[in-house]
Amino acid sequence: MKKHIVCIASEHKGNEFLEEAQNAGWHVTLVTRKKLLDQPWVWTALNDVKTADDDASQEEYVRAITNVAGSRSIDRVVGMDEFDVMTAARAREHLQLGGMTSSHALRFRDKLSMRHIADRAGIPCPDFTGVFNKQTIDDFLKRVPVPLIVKPRFEVSAFGIRKCETEEQVWEVLNDLDNRNNWRDHPSQFVLEKFIAGNVFHVDSIVEKGKVQACGVSQYGTPPFSVTHYGGVFTTSIVPYKSKERKELEALNKTLLEAFKYERGVSHAEFLQSEEDGKFYLLEVACRVGGAYIANVLEHACNFNLWREWARLETATDENPYKLPKLRKDFAGIALALANQDQPDTSHYTDTEIVYRVSKPKHVGMIFYSKKQKRLEQLLSVYTERITSDFLAVAPAKERYDD
Repeated sequence: MKKHIVCIASEHKGNEFLEEAQNAGWHVTLVTRKKLLDQPWVWTALNDVKTADDDASQEEYVRAITNVAGSRSIDRVVGMDEFDVMTAARAREHLQLGGMTSSHALRFRDKLSMRHIADRAGIPCPDFTGVFNKQTIDDFLKRVPVPLIVKPRFEVSAFGIRKCETEEQVWEVLNDLDNRNNWRDHPSQFVLEKFIAGNVFHVDSIVEKGKVQACGVSQYGTPPFSVTHYGGVFTTSIVPYKSKERKELEALNKTLLEAFKYERGVSHAEFLQSEEDGKFYLLEVACRVGGAYIANVLEHACNFNLWREWARLETATDENPYKLPKLRKDFAGIALALANQDQPDTSHYTDTEIVYRVSKPKHVGMIFYSKKQKRLEQLLSVYTERITSDFLAVAPAKERYDD
């Protein structure tokens, strides 16, 4: 009988993963929300689809997966989205399958836990404290200058982050959270840390047997916090291969994943380079594929797609071990924004370096590929202006990620 992999996707993503798992000869089951059934899944790669209610709890997902196991034994359970990582871990524990446990996976979800693990490993982090004790918070406020950030421990990207310019603002935010009288918004669900101005980089890795087999190092044009809160065009592009920054980030990323005892899979780590001292500081790390079409950017620049490589890692066996593709060292980047039209027409964008156009309602975006970094920088600059002029829409920042 074919080996069986169950893929949890509470957002529409991971088609390349599903294709690769099917290509490997596995029976592929997708578990997703009912409202996502009309999304363009790669149906030819799926042997079975199960749904959970749109507001299903983690326990309800585990129950649905357990019911799947009743008719066909499961060999692997994988969570595609950030919010599916813990669900997959809980399902594996319930069914007594191998793979990352929930306590291990929590390291990649809880930003306070991330800070402590990285700090103990000697990886610079912004000054931080947990929000548990008034005296500890007061001591932190006396020691660390403003501005400060109140950041959710369990959200993704820049959702729910409050920037505070004074000590009084910090207490206003914490008291507001406390007055909501619900556990999700309890102040202890947040971390308080120093706001550091600077450029944000990300390192996206393929990990096998505890070692980084390959990684892409990229830099955001505008930090995600700024795009989320103030709008604009999101860009990210490959960092030059021989640069000092790249070598430093690769070393930090290696130390980070070793400290987290990450054995197999893909990861997305974000680091901030301070304008003040030039040092890199850890922002966050996740054991999943980064969003915003980063996997597609790396596929064009480096010849590996994180979704496909992740599926190959998960379906590798002693008879068919994982093999890294031949790597490439070219340049690629993306310009992406919310559009003021449902279906923006970009046919008047005709540069030959455009290798991918985002097809998503109310979004406009393109991936550019070049062997030359300077040409790529030029394209991203030009198209940031063109997209801003032709299509830009700005949506208010969400306080929570509820979609």
